[in-house]
Amino acid sequence: MTTAIDAQFWDRISRKYARDAIADQAGYERSLERTRALLGPDDHVLELGCGTGSTALRLAGDVHRYLATDLSAGMIEIAREKYAAGPVPSLTFQVGTAEASVLEVGRYNAVLGFNYLHMVRDVPTTLARIHALLAPGGLFISKTPCLGDMNPLLSHVLLPVMRAIGKAPYVSVFKQADLCERVVSSGFELLANEDHATRGGMRRPFIVARKR
Repeated sequence: MTTAIDAQFWDRISRKYARDAIADQAGYERSLERTRALLGPDDHVLELGCGTGSTALRLAGDVHRYLATDLSAGMIEIAREKYAAGPVPSLTFQVGTAEASVLEVGRYNAVLGFNYLHMVRDVPTTLARIHALLAPGGLFISKTPCLGDMNPLLSHVLLPVMRAIGKAPYVSVFKQADLCERVVSSGFELLANEDHATRGGMRRPFIVARKR
């Protein structure tokens, strides 16, 4: 499988994804407010894996520039529809990934990746790219499932079967401790590793790291 196939999967389910309710609304709101408190009015922010743009639309008004990207053209189309219904002047949506050549190295005061890192195929390489995109002292803010800490039947049985029949995209399996170690080894100082969940057993740590 390739990222092009991943994009096709998300394009195919984008409208259904947009209709689905957030599984843990209270946990999402906590992460949103925590993130907002870390951003400043002069910041240039990059969001990776923005999906249908809900988070971007809520945060972009608090910063100078906010570029929200996703590899799925279908997701970005929906995000732009939402934007048209309630424009935020500082916000731009763009199809792309962390590796896109148009992204400026050393430009961003914050890079956000919510429900993102477990979807990339090479986590260390992506973290290195995020580090390069950040300005000195910039923040990487992440919240993503750590499937290695959950029921092994999910990662070793259910997900492979669902991928085989086209019902799931590529998913990286790692533990929370391993993710934190990878972040630090990519040149970051770990500032926060928090649990914002209010329901269920989903291990989805909220991580804040500063570029060293």
